[in-house]
Amino acid sequence: MAQSKKKILAFAGSLRSGSFNKKLIQNAVKIAKQQGHEVTLIDLNDFPLPIYNGDIEDAGVPAKVRELQAIFDQHDSFLIATPEYNGAVPALVKNTLDWMSRALENGDSGITLFKGKVVGIISASPGALGGLRALLALRDQLAKLSLWVAPTQFALGQAHEAFDNNDQLKNDEHGKRIQAVIEDIAAF
Repeated sequence: MAQSKKKILAFAGSLRSGSFNKKLIQNAVKIAKQQGHEVTLIDLNDFPLPIYNGDIEDAGVPAKVRELQAIFDQHDSFLIATPEYNGAVPALVKNTLDWMSRALENGDSGITLFKGKVVGIISASPGALGGLRALLALRDQLAKLSLWVAPTQFALGQAHEAFDNNDQLKNDEHGKRIQAVIEDIAAF
């Protein structure tokens, strides 16, 4: 497959400071940078968004939504590490995507932030499936936003045992699985 260098926006769908998915996305960013990609890692704590509500939108889209939309617009691909809450994508991820899909400041559809772009998805969970059910749901949500979802995905099970004291993955095979997701992004 032909590989191209991408400008990737990466984030974890978790706010917790010790989040397994924050550790996972940091490892993925390191791998993507080693492959020559330009990667911007953001923390959604820096973009506190209210739960999507049409009344809030009608009263004026929050400044943090506009700021985040501008960041999404500057990238040609995305890498998302999502937790799994009760077998589903967490509200934080869904709410972020809902706000991003809203009309842009210039009146264009927010879907233009996603259309024709690629996204890689990974997850980490202390459970045996590693957040696999969340990946399945997220894949569908992202495809509905007109994104091409990289076919290779990675779910890290037993995440509470997967990182060393420096938050690096202990198992080289896990890094190779993340690398395969990034290679799919680059091949798009």
